[in-house]
Amino acid sequence: MSRNHVQSARRPAPAPAAGVLDPGAEAPGGAEPVYLELLARGASAEAYEQPVLLARAENRPPERIAALERAKLLALRVRTELEGRRRREAELSALFETAHDLAGLRDVDAVLQAIVQRARSLLGTDVAYLSLNDPARGDTYMRVTEGSVAARFQQLRLGMGEGLGGLVAQTARPYVTDDYFKDDRFQHTLTIDAGVRDEGLVAILGVPLMLGPHVIGVLFAADRRARVFEREQIALLGSFAALAAAAIDTANLLTETRSAMAGLERANEIIKDRSSVIERASDIHDRLAELVLRGGQVHDVAAAVSQVLGGTVEFTDTADTADTGALETSRTEGHAVRHGDDWIAAVAAGGELLGALVLRGRPGLDPVDQRTLERAAMVTSLLLLARRSAAEAEQRVRGELLDDLLDARDREPRQLRDRAARLHADLDATHVVLAARLEGPAADTEEAAAARRRLWSAASHLAGTRHGLAAAREGGTVLLLPLAAGDTATDLARRTARHLGTAVHQPVTVGASAPVTGLATRPDTVAAAYAEGRRCLDALNLLGRGGDGAAAEDFGFLGLLLAGERDIAAFVTRTIGPVAAYDTRRGTELLRTLDAYYACGMSPARTKDELHVHVNTVAQRLDRVARLLGDDWQSPARALEIQLALRLHRLGAPPERR
Repeated sequence: MSRNHVQSARRPAPAPAAGVLDPGAEAPGGAEPVYLELLARGASAEAYEQPVLLARAENRPPERIAALERAKLLALRVRTELEGRRRREAELSALFETAHDLAGLRDVDAVLQAIVQRARSLLGTDVAYLSLNDPARGDTYMRVTEGSVAARFQQLRLGMGEGLGGLVAQTARPYVTDDYFKDDRFQHTLTIDAGVRDEGLVAILGVPLMLGPHVIGVLFAADRRARVFEREQIALLGSFAALAAAAIDTANLLTETRSAMAGLERANEIIKDRSSVIERASDIHDRLAELVLRGGQVHDVAAAVSQVLGGTVEFTDTADTADTGALETSRTEGHAVRHGDDWIAAVAAGGELLGALVLRGRPGLDPVDQRTLERAAMVTSLLLLARRSAAEAEQRVRGELLDDLLDARDREPRQLRDRAARLHADLDATHVVLAARLEGPAADTEEAAAARRRLWSAASHLAGTRHGLAAAREGGTVLLLPLAAGDTATDLARRTARHLGTAVHQPVTVGASAPVTGLATRPDTVAAAYAEGRRCLDALNLLGRGGDGAAAEDFGFLGLLLAGERDIAAFVTRTIGPVAAYDTRRGTELLRTLDAYYACGMSPARTKDELHVHVNTVAQRLDRVARLLGDDWQSPARALEIQLALRLHRLGAPPERR
């Protein structure tokens, strides 16, 4: 070794730079404390690479570097999940704050400005703006902008039907363009294009502001670079647009109310007649705002409106609504619709119909109370969207845990148990892994994708109610469900197939593994069980039993081929166990007789020569076998299984007993 090398080997390793965590420092938790500290202080994603790079620069042992790599990936995943939750919390908080602004509406411009600011912040866009229609001039003008730097853009007036906003106003549907100047779906004009070019906008999303069936304006979010807006972002901007329309509607109502009160000052009698109605509207307005702020449920909204309107209000799903025509009319027009002696108000969000509020016992509903019912429907849609977001978050967490059990082989058991416990699942219990797949052809790719999403949603709901896990995989769904005492994998597979088929209105085939245990301590258990369930699923389809459920134990000797771990002893016991037990108890030779009977081509005459007994003895022994195995023991399928079981039994017996 050269002198320089010796000096280099003796030179102490450089100390970590300021602010960089030392990955070589030993700690009770290994590499985890390094990344826990990064998570605790909210470090950037780039900071998570530094401990690994520093460890490599210091020539740390490979196992130490591998541990840091695993800890880094897990910490980044936790960081992503935390950021997602903070984002969803911020979205809901912004919606609730906006609803609170509406409850205390004094200045409509201030509320609209707040809506545009929050939309831009939550969607992370460069610019957000709101345009309103001007019926007097027959065009559209910019009402509020946020993030705009071009004066010409801020003062744009657009003719009806021009630009992306014109397309949104014409169709009353959201539209998005990844590249404004390359999009030919809408009418380009020199004025609009010049304003957009001055602002430097590329990707634009627009959603309509609706008052009833009429579009009164458009809410936009735009970026100065190419960008794809996600469906959740479109729905969020649609919610803000609904609140903006409500703000304008409320401002209009306040204007109308002031005008009416000026007239009512000249007619004190009318003031008295209408005072109770206005008081009820104000009361329900405050109650609904309070419900939104404290996270009330749908039944709380129904109870509050029932008390104010003096009738009975119920929330129903679309499938339970008595008159779908009235419901569709309410959704299209944006107003409550009378149906017989009842009133129906559609509960919708972003064009999606979520259900309806049905008011019973108030056939003579005045316009103010009608508007109260409509606002209650809007609040109900906000609560349903919030509940859906929470449910989808839980479904994703369940799917991620099951994905880890299926794919990862080096997870820490305690950590897996803790994650499962937070989802009310017990990884130490006996479980069954089920592979589920839809049957029947789909009309097109989009319909097939929608059907798979319905299957995953139904499976996630089933897993949540059964304290299990579910995840989408390989075009189908995989479930991990606990096995109750006295239940079998076959029974669970068949019930699951029926339940999922009913939920998605389409046949669902389910293949189940044998019961498994030790899911947290043996990381390959779930993957092997899933492979076994897939083999059972394929076998059901090959046998023409699509839409059914089964486990390996249902396929006789074929189950030996389907099972991940060949349980030969269980197959032999299940097939010829009663005969073997009879021989053991009575000292008879039924198994030997049965073996000779098949070896002699199922001929009693040749069998008696082989055994050197009388033919009547052979007949008596075979009668006893029939009583033990059942009358169909000589059918081709049973005979094949019995011969295979005899061969396996003979191979597994000690030499002196063969």
